[in-house]
Amino acid sequence: MGERFSAFSFVDRITHRAPGRIEGRYTIPAHATRFPAALMAEAVGQLAAWSAMSSLDFRLRPVAGIAGQTRYYQLARPGQTLMIEADVEQCDGEAVAYSGRAAIDGRCALELVDCIGPMLPMEEFDAPDAVRADFDTLCGVGATPGRFGGVAAPQIEIGEHLAGRRLRATLQIPRRDEAPFFGDHFPRRPVYPGTLLLDALTGLAVQLASEAVPGNAARVLTTTLVTDVKIRAFTPPGARLELGAEVLGADVGGARLKLVAHSDGKSIASARVEVGSAGSA
Repeated sequence: MGERFSAFSFVDRITHRAPGRIEGRYTIPAHATRFPAALMAEAVGQLAAWSAMSSLDFRLRPVAGIAGQTRYYQLARPGQTLMIEADVEQCDGEAVAYSGRAAIDGRCALELVDCIGPMLPMEEFDAPDAVRADFDTLCGVGATPGRFGGVAAPQIEIGEHLAGRRLRATLQIPRRDEAPFFGDHFPRRPVYPGTLLLDALTGLAVQLASEAVPGNAARVLTTTLVTDVKIRAFTPPGARLELGAEVLGADVGGARLKLVAHSDGKSIASARVEVGSAGSA
């Protein structure tokens, strides 16, 4: 695969394919500086995308979309291997519908339920023949290991902050030459990954929940469930987004929050999230 898909590809090898089913694996390089939990969902989504693209002869590819539920059971660390699988319920020229899972050492780490990816022309995003060749590599010898070096923490500036109730912030998207992942996502049309946007939003949610959950002084909170994810528009390099997080309810078990992202008054993304103690999912 050469230099292609070296900075934001999370499938090392496709190990099994059958109608409606695809399995693979991805090893997080030991030298990776940061691998946020949302990238486990990215790995499962990419695996489902390979199934969808190959079934449509690489004329179309899924981009962004909707995720009904994302459940987090454990975090992934550099050096660990994700065993990933996706069940493709439907795939046609309009969209791919799928669910999937990621496991670490035989234990479920993440589960995706009721995801939909709209299909768009491949040529807008990448060269079909190059993507087909990459697929053949993944189904054969596999990709060169150790390609991913990590992603930087999101550049967030906090604005309005009502402790335990509401946060408003801005997210500065890096320029194309500042972030290697734009070369993978995507070569012909760089788009800020929706999973990295969710990483930024859920980071705000954890910060706000830590203020809202009673008796939280000695607890480590983390995202346990994300629902109703909708990515409504592409975000280009260099853009600036307005983010919002609002607590809908909180008790000793955790907090429930609403997340939004806007650009120039236009809705970019939204989701609901639950935050609880690490390992409580």
